[in-house]
Amino acid sequence: MDVTQSAQYPLDPFPHYERMRATAPVFLDGQSGSWHVFRYDDVQRVLSEHATFSSRMGGDNPSGAGQLFASSLITADPPRHRQLRSLVTQAFTPKAVDALAPRIAGLTNELLEEIAAGGSADLIRDLAYPLPVIVISELMGIPAEDRERFKHWSDVIVSQTRTSPAGGNQDATTSEMVDYFLALIDQRRTRPGADLISSLLSAEIEGQKLSVPELLGFCALLLVAGNETTTNLIGNAVLCLAESPGTLERLLKDPTLVPQALEEVLRYRSPVQSMYRVSVAETDVGGKRIPAGAPIVAWIGSANRDEQQFQRAAEFDVDRNPNRHLAFGHGIHFCLGAPLARLEAKIALEALLSRLPGLSVDPGARLERMESTIVYGLKSLPITWQPA
Repeated sequence: MDVTQSAQYPLDPFPHYERMRATAPVFLDGQSGSWHVFRYDDVQRVLSEHATFSSRMGGDNPSGAGQLFASSLITADPPRHRQLRSLVTQAFTPKAVDALAPRIAGLTNELLEEIAAGGSADLIRDLAYPLPVIVISELMGIPAEDRERFKHWSDVIVSQTRTSPAGGNQDATTSEMVDYFLALIDQRRTRPGADLISSLLSAEIEGQKLSVPELLGFCALLLVAGNETTTNLIGNAVLCLAESPGTLERLLKDPTLVPQALEEVLRYRSPVQSMYRVSVAETDVGGKRIPAGAPIVAWIGSANRDEQQFQRAAEFDVDRNPNRHLAFGHGIHFCLGAPLARLEAKIALEALLSRLPGLSVDPGARLERMESTIVYGLKSLPITWQPA
Protein backbone atom coordinates (compact mmCIF):
# COMPACT_ATOMS: atom_id res chain seq x y z
CA MET A 1 0.00 0.00 0.00
CA ASP A 2 1.10 3.55 -0.69
CA VAL A 3 1.78 5.39 2.58
CA THR A 4 1.30 9.07 1.79
CA GLN A 5 3.27 11.02 4.38
CA SER A 6 2.66 14.55 5.53
CA ALA A 7 5.46 16.33 7.35
CA GLN A 8 2.97 17.83 9.81
CA TYR A 9 0.75 14.74 10.25
CA PRO A 10 2.92 11.68 9.48
CA LEU A 11 1.28 8.25 9.29
CA ASP A 12 4.27 6.94 11.24
CA PRO A 13 5.09 9.46 14.01
CA PHE A 14 6.55 6.69 16.18
CA PRO A 15 10.24 6.97 15.15
CA HIS A 16 10.03 10.68 16.09
CA TYR A 17 8.59 9.75 19.50
CA GLU A 18 11.37 7.18 19.96
CA ARG A 19 14.03 9.82 19.25
CA MET A 20 12.40 12.23 21.69
CA ARG A 21 12.19 9.59 24.47
CA ALA A 22 15.91 8.92 23.97
CA THR A 23 17.24 12.45 23.51
CA ALA A 24 14.70 15.01 24.81
CA PRO A 25 12.00 13.24 26.87
CA VAL A 26 10.91 16.58 28.40
CA PHE A 27 11.22 19.23 25.72
CA LEU A 28 10.47 22.97 25.60
CA ASP A 29 9.25 24.22 22.22
CA GLY A 30 10.70 27.73 22.23
CA GLN A 31 8.36 28.86 19.45
CA SER A 32 5.06 28.01 21.16
CA GLY A 33 6.26 28.05 24.78
CA SER A 34 4.76 24.57 25.31
CA TRP A 35 6.49 21.74 27.13
CA HIS A 36 6.27 18.25 25.57
CA VAL A 37 6.51 15.05 27.61
CA PHE A 38 7.26 11.72 25.88
CA ARG A 39 8.10 8.96 28.40
CA TYR A 40 5.45 6.69 29.93
CA ASP A 41 6.10 7.52 33.60
CA ASP A 42 6.11 11.27 32.94
CA VAL A 43 3.01 11.16 30.72
CA GLN A 44 1.13 9.09 33.32
CA ARG A 45 2.10 11.58 36.02
CA VAL A 46 1.06 14.64 34.00
CA LEU A 47 -2.31 13.03 33.18
CA SER A 48 -3.09 11.91 36.73
CA GLU A 49 -1.58 14.51 39.13
CA HIS A 50 -4.42 17.00 38.80
CA ALA A 51 -3.23 19.14 41.74
CA THR A 52 0.00 19.87 39.85
CA PHE A 53 -1.20 19.69 36.23
CA SER A 54 -4.51 21.44 35.62
CA SER A 55 -6.90 20.57 32.80
CA ARG A 56 -8.19 24.10 32.29
CA MET A 57 -7.94 25.16 28.68
CA GLY A 58 -6.64 28.32 27.07
CA GLY A 59 -6.15 30.47 30.17
CA ASP A 60 -8.82 32.92 31.27
CA ASN A 61 -10.04 33.94 27.80
CA PRO A 62 -10.17 30.88 25.57
CA SER A 63 -11.08 31.42 21.92
CA GLY A 64 -12.58 29.29 19.16
CA ALA A 65 -13.53 25.77 20.20
CA GLY A 66 -11.75 26.42 23.50
CA GLN A 67 -14.77 28.52 24.52
CA LEU A 68 -17.02 25.49 24.08
CA PHE A 69 -14.83 23.23 26.18
CA ALA A 70 -13.89 25.85 28.80
CA SER A 71 -16.78 24.80 31.08
CA SER A 72 -16.73 21.10 30.22
CA LEU A 73 -15.79 17.97 32.10
CA ILE A 74 -12.50 17.57 30.20
CA THR A 75 -11.23 21.01 31.27
CA ALA A 76 -12.51 20.95 34.85
CA ASP A 77 -10.46 20.32 37.98
CA PRO A 78 -11.75 18.95 41.29
CA PRO A 79 -14.12 19.50 42.99
CA ARG A 80 -16.18 20.70 40.00
CA HIS A 81 -14.87 17.87 37.85
CA ARG A 82 -16.18 15.24 40.26
CA GLN A 83 -19.60 16.94 40.42
CA LEU A 84 -19.90 17.23 36.63
CA ARG A 85 -18.66 13.70 35.99
CA SER A 86 -21.18 12.24 38.43
CA LEU A 87 -24.01 13.60 36.25
CA VAL A 88 -23.12 11.52 33.19
CA THR A 89 -21.42 8.52 34.79
CA GLN A 90 -24.67 6.53 34.86
CA ALA A 91 -25.10 6.80 31.09
CA PHE A 92 -21.72 5.15 30.51
CA THR A 93 -21.54 2.41 33.14
CA PRO A 94 -20.72 -1.05 31.74
CA LYS A 95 -24.33 -2.09 32.46
CA ALA A 96 -25.83 0.91 30.65
CA VAL A 97 -23.44 0.44 27.72
CA ASP A 98 -24.14 -3.31 27.46
CA ALA A 99 -27.83 -2.47 27.07
CA LEU A 100 -26.87 -0.67 23.82
CA ALA A 101 -25.25 -3.80 22.34
CA PRO A 102 -28.31 -5.04 20.36
CA ARG A 103 -28.79 -1.59 18.76
CA ILE A 104 -25.06 -1.31 17.92
CA ALA A 105 -25.08 -4.82 16.41
CA GLY A 106 -28.21 -3.98 14.38
CA LEU A 107 -26.68 -0.76 13.04
CA THR A 108 -23.41 -2.55 12.19
CA ASN A 109 -25.25 -5.21 10.21
CA GLU A 110 -27.37 -2.61 8.40
CA LEU A 111 -24.23 -0.72 7.36
CA LEU A 112 -22.42 -3.90 6.25
CA GLU A 113 -25.51 -5.10 4.37
CA GLU A 114 -25.14 -2.09 2.07
CA ILE A 115 -21.59 -3.03 1.04
CA ALA A 116 -21.29 -6.82 1.56
CA ALA A 117 -22.05 -7.79 -2.05
CA GLY A 118 -19.56 -5.33 -3.53
CA GLY A 119 -16.20 -6.85 -2.53
CA SER A 120 -14.62 -3.46 -1.82
CA ALA A 121 -15.41 -0.34 0.19
CA ASP A 122 -13.92 2.51 2.19
CA LEU A 123 -14.05 1.22 5.77
CA ILE A 124 -14.00 4.73 7.26
CA ARG A 125 -16.78 6.16 5.10
CA ASP A 126 -19.01 3.09 5.10
CA LEU A 127 -18.72 1.79 8.68
CA ALA A 128 -16.17 3.35 11.06
CA TYR A 129 -17.54 6.90 10.64
CA PRO A 130 -21.35 6.39 10.53
CA LEU A 131 -21.63 3.78 13.32
CA PRO A 132 -20.40 5.86 16.30
CA VAL A 133 -22.00 9.05 14.94
CA ILE A 134 -25.43 7.36 14.88
CA VAL A 135 -24.93 5.83 18.34
CA ILE A 136 -23.90 9.07 20.08
CA SER A 137 -26.52 11.08 18.13
CA GLU A 138 -29.24 8.76 19.35
CA LEU A 139 -27.96 8.94 22.95
CA MET A 140 -28.03 12.75 22.77
CA GLY A 141 -31.36 12.94 20.93
CA ILE A 142 -29.90 14.53 17.78
CA PRO A 143 -32.30 14.20 14.80
CA ALA A 144 -31.09 11.81 12.08
CA GLU A 145 -31.09 14.57 9.45
CA ASP A 146 -28.50 16.54 11.44
CA ARG A 147 -25.89 13.77 11.74
CA GLU A 148 -23.79 14.95 8.78
CA ARG A 149 -23.44 18.44 10.29
CA PHE A 150 -22.67 16.82 13.63
CA LYS A 151 -19.78 14.84 12.14
CA HIS A 152 -18.46 17.81 10.18
CA TRP A 153 -18.24 19.92 13.35
CA SER A 154 -16.41 17.14 15.13
CA ASP A 155 -13.86 16.83 12.31
CA VAL A 156 -13.17 20.59 12.31
CA ILE A 157 -12.64 20.63 16.09
CA VAL A 158 -10.14 17.75 16.14
CA SER A 159 -8.24 19.24 13.19
CA GLN A 160 -7.39 22.23 15.39
CA THR A 161 -3.95 22.07 16.93
CA ARG A 162 -3.04 24.13 19.94
CA THR A 163 -0.03 25.62 18.21
CA SER A 164 -1.96 27.04 15.25
CA PRO A 165 -4.27 30.05 15.52
CA ALA A 166 -7.96 29.37 15.01
CA GLY A 167 -8.91 30.04 11.42
CA GLY A 168 -12.13 31.63 10.18
CA ASN A 169 -13.52 28.20 9.30
CA GLN A 170 -13.00 26.97 12.86
CA ASP A 171 -14.57 30.08 14.40
CA ALA A 172 -17.56 29.80 12.05
CA THR A 173 -17.95 26.12 12.97
CA THR A 174 -17.84 26.91 16.69
CA SER A 175 -20.46 29.63 16.25
CA GLU A 176 -22.68 27.29 14.21
CA MET A 177 -22.39 24.56 16.84
CA VAL A 178 -23.21 26.93 19.70
CA ASP A 179 -26.33 28.20 17.89
CA TYR A 180 -27.43 24.64 17.12
CA PHE A 181 -26.96 23.33 20.68
CA LEU A 182 -28.61 26.41 22.24
CA ALA A 183 -31.68 25.81 20.06
CA LEU A 184 -31.66 22.10 20.98
CA ILE A 185 -31.33 22.90 24.70
CA ASP A 186 -34.29 25.32 24.47
CA GLN A 187 -36.32 22.68 22.68
CA ARG A 188 -35.54 20.04 25.36
CA ARG A 189 -36.49 22.49 28.12
CA THR A 190 -40.06 22.57 26.85
CA ARG A 191 -40.20 19.06 25.38
CA PRO A 192 -37.79 16.77 27.29
CA GLY A 193 -37.10 13.30 25.92
CA ALA A 194 -35.31 10.12 26.96
CA ASP A 195 -31.88 11.48 25.98
CA LEU A 196 -28.70 12.76 27.61
CA ILE A 197 -29.37 16.46 26.96
CA SER A 198 -32.78 16.22 28.66
CA SER A 199 -31.17 14.39 31.59
CA LEU A 200 -28.50 17.08 31.97
CA LEU A 201 -31.13 19.83 31.85
CA SER A 202 -32.98 18.29 34.79
CA ALA A 203 -29.79 17.48 36.76
CA GLU A 204 -28.71 19.49 39.79
CA ILE A 205 -25.41 19.89 41.67
CA GLU A 206 -26.00 20.96 45.28
CA GLY A 207 -29.41 22.34 44.33
CA GLN A 208 -28.06 24.24 41.30
CA LYS A 209 -28.85 23.48 37.66
CA LEU A 210 -26.02 23.39 35.16
CA SER A 211 -25.14 26.73 33.58
CA VAL A 212 -25.60 27.21 29.84
CA PRO A 213 -21.78 27.15 29.24
CA GLU A 214 -21.60 23.84 31.17
CA LEU A 215 -24.45 22.38 29.10
CA LEU A 216 -22.72 23.52 25.91
CA GLY A 217 -19.45 22.02 27.17
CA PHE A 218 -21.14 18.65 27.70
CA CYS A 219 -22.69 18.77 24.21
CA ALA A 220 -19.35 19.57 22.55
CA LEU A 221 -17.48 16.94 24.53
CA LEU A 222 -20.04 14.20 23.84
CA LEU A 223 -20.06 15.16 20.17
CA VAL A 224 -16.31 14.81 19.71
CA ALA A 225 -15.44 12.10 22.23
CA GLY A 226 -18.49 10.10 21.25
CA ASN A 227 -17.44 9.51 17.70
CA GLU A 228 -13.82 10.42 16.85
CA THR A 229 -12.16 7.92 19.17
CA THR A 230 -14.33 5.02 18.04
CA THR A 231 -14.09 5.83 14.33
CA ASN A 232 -10.31 5.82 14.60
CA LEU A 233 -10.20 2.75 16.83
CA ILE A 234 -12.12 0.72 14.22
CA GLY A 235 -10.00 2.00 11.32
CA ASN A 236 -6.72 1.60 13.20
CA ALA A 237 -7.73 -1.93 14.25
CA VAL A 238 -8.25 -3.13 10.68
CA LEU A 239 -4.98 -1.49 9.59
CA CYS A 240 -3.01 -3.08 12.48
CA LEU A 241 -4.51 -6.53 11.90
CA ALA A 242 -3.97 -6.37 8.14
CA GLU A 243 -0.29 -5.51 8.73
CA SER A 244 0.16 -8.41 11.18
CA PRO A 245 0.50 -11.67 9.20
CA GLY A 246 -1.96 -14.39 10.23
CA THR A 247 -3.66 -12.29 12.93
CA LEU A 248 -6.97 -11.71 11.08
CA GLU A 249 -7.25 -15.46 10.46
CA ARG A 250 -6.47 -16.17 14.10
CA LEU A 251 -9.24 -13.83 15.32
CA LEU A 252 -11.68 -15.37 12.85
CA LYS A 253 -11.00 -18.82 14.33
CA ASP A 254 -11.15 -17.51 17.91
CA PRO A 255 -13.31 -14.36 18.29
CA THR A 256 -12.70 -14.38 22.06
CA LEU A 257 -9.31 -12.80 21.21
CA VAL A 258 -10.99 -9.67 19.78
CA PRO A 259 -11.09 -7.66 23.07
CA GLN A 260 -7.37 -8.19 23.79
CA ALA A 261 -6.53 -7.44 20.15
CA LEU A 262 -8.35 -4.12 20.52
CA GLU A 263 -6.35 -3.31 23.68
CA GLU A 264 -3.17 -3.78 21.65
CA VAL A 265 -4.57 -1.53 18.89
CA LEU A 266 -5.27 1.10 21.56
CA ARG A 267 -1.63 0.88 22.65
CA TYR A 268 0.02 0.50 19.25
CA ARG A 269 -1.98 3.14 17.33
CA SER A 270 -3.70 5.18 20.03
CA PRO A 271 -6.70 7.09 18.61
CA VAL A 272 -5.80 9.95 20.98
CA GLN A 273 -2.12 10.83 20.63
CA SER A 274 -1.82 13.76 23.02
CA MET A 275 -3.53 15.55 25.89
CA TYR A 276 -3.09 19.09 27.17
CA ARG A 277 -2.41 20.28 30.71
CA VAL A 278 -1.19 23.47 32.45
CA SER A 279 1.27 23.44 35.37
CA VAL A 280 -0.36 24.85 38.51
CA ALA A 281 2.93 25.57 40.26
CA GLU A 282 6.62 25.31 39.43
CA THR A 283 7.52 21.62 39.28
CA ASP A 284 10.14 19.11 38.10
CA VAL A 285 9.37 16.63 35.33
CA GLY A 286 12.09 14.28 34.13
CA GLY A 287 14.79 16.48 35.63
CA LYS A 288 13.51 19.66 33.93
CA ARG A 289 12.16 22.64 35.86
CA ILE A 290 8.75 23.62 34.49
CA PRO A 291 7.47 27.05 35.57
CA ALA A 292 3.96 27.71 36.89
CA GLY A 293 1.36 28.38 34.20
CA ALA A 294 3.24 26.52 31.46
CA PRO A 295 1.26 24.61 28.80
CA ILE A 296 2.20 20.92 28.69
CA VAL A 297 1.48 18.35 25.96
CA ALA A 298 1.51 14.76 27.25
CA TRP A 299 2.24 12.44 24.31
CA ILE A 300 0.10 9.34 24.91
CA GLY A 301 1.13 7.92 21.53
CA SER A 302 4.75 8.00 22.66
CA ALA A 303 4.09 6.68 26.18
CA ASN A 304 2.35 3.65 24.69
CA ARG A 305 5.51 2.78 22.73
CA ASP A 306 7.91 3.31 25.65
CA GLU A 307 10.45 0.47 25.76
CA GLN A 308 10.81 0.91 29.54
CA GLN A 309 7.15 -0.03 29.99
CA PHE A 310 6.46 -2.48 27.12
CA GLN A 311 8.72 -5.28 25.90
CA ARG A 312 9.18 -5.15 22.11
CA ALA A 313 7.18 -1.90 22.20
CA ALA A 314 7.47 -1.36 18.44
CA GLU A 315 5.81 -4.73 17.70
CA PHE A 316 2.07 -5.35 17.42
CA ASP A 317 1.35 -8.31 19.71
CA VAL A 318 -2.20 -9.56 20.25
CA ASP A 319 -0.99 -11.70 23.18
CA ARG A 320 0.55 -8.76 25.08
CA ASN A 321 -0.14 -9.12 28.80
CA PRO A 322 -0.11 -7.01 30.86
CA ASN A 323 -1.03 -4.08 28.62
CA ARG A 324 -1.19 -0.94 30.75
CA HIS A 325 -1.62 1.49 27.88
CA LEU A 326 -2.73 5.09 28.44
CA ALA A 327 -4.97 5.32 25.36
CA PHE A 328 -7.98 6.41 27.44
CA GLY A 329 -5.94 8.65 29.72
CA HIS A 330 -5.28 8.04 33.41
CA GLY A 331 -6.57 9.21 36.79
CA ILE A 332 -9.72 11.27 37.31
CA HIS A 333 -9.97 12.15 33.61
CA PHE A 334 -9.90 8.51 32.45
CA CYS A 335 -12.22 8.46 29.42
CA LEU A 336 -15.83 8.14 30.54
CA GLY A 337 -16.80 6.66 27.18
CA ALA A 338 -14.16 3.89 27.18
CA PRO A 339 -16.73 1.08 27.72
CA LEU A 340 -18.81 2.38 24.78
CA ALA A 341 -15.78 2.74 22.47
CA ARG A 342 -14.61 -0.79 23.34
CA LEU A 343 -18.08 -2.27 22.79
CA GLU A 344 -18.66 -0.53 19.44
CA ALA A 345 -15.21 -1.53 18.16
CA LYS A 346 -15.66 -5.15 19.35
CA ILE A 347 -19.05 -5.52 17.66
CA ALA A 348 -17.78 -3.84 14.47
CA LEU A 349 -14.63 -5.98 14.27
CA GLU A 350 -16.47 -9.26 14.94
CA ALA A 351 -19.02 -8.38 12.24
CA LEU A 352 -16.30 -7.43 9.73
CA LEU A 353 -14.49 -10.73 10.29
CA SER A 354 -17.61 -12.87 10.02
CA ARG A 355 -19.36 -11.04 7.16
CA LEU A 356 -16.45 -10.04 4.91
CA PRO A 357 -14.39 -13.20 4.19
CA GLY A 358 -10.80 -12.59 3.12
CA LEU A 359 -10.87 -9.05 4.55
CA SER A 360 -7.72 -7.10 3.70
CA VAL A 361 -6.53 -3.56 3.05
CA ASP A 362 -6.45 -2.79 -0.67
CA PRO A 363 -2.73 -3.15 -1.60
CA GLY A 364 -3.04 -0.14 -3.93
CA ALA A 365 -4.55 2.08 -1.23
CA ARG A 366 -3.11 5.54 -0.56
CA LEU A 367 -3.24 5.94 3.20
CA GLU A 368 -3.33 9.46 4.59
CA ARG A 369 -3.61 10.50 8.20
CA MET A 370 -6.29 12.89 9.45
CA GLU A 371 -5.03 16.44 9.83
CA SER A 372 -4.60 16.47 13.58
CA THR A 373 -1.76 16.06 16.06
CA ILE A 374 -4.27 15.26 18.80
CA VAL A 375 -5.98 12.25 17.24
CA TYR A 376 -4.59 9.47 15.04
CA GLY A 377 -6.79 8.07 12.31
CA LEU A 378 -7.01 7.61 8.56
CA LYS A 379 -8.89 9.83 6.13
CA SER A 380 -9.96 6.68 4.31
CA LEU A 381 -9.17 2.96 4.41
CA PRO A 382 -9.97 1.06 1.19
CA ILE A 383 -10.65 -2.62 1.98
CA THR A 384 -11.37 -5.67 -0.16
CA TRP A 385 -12.89 -9.11 0.51
CA GLN A 386 -14.44 -12.04 -1.37
CA PRO A 387 -18.15 -11.25 -1.75
CA ALA A 388 -20.52 -14.19 -1.15
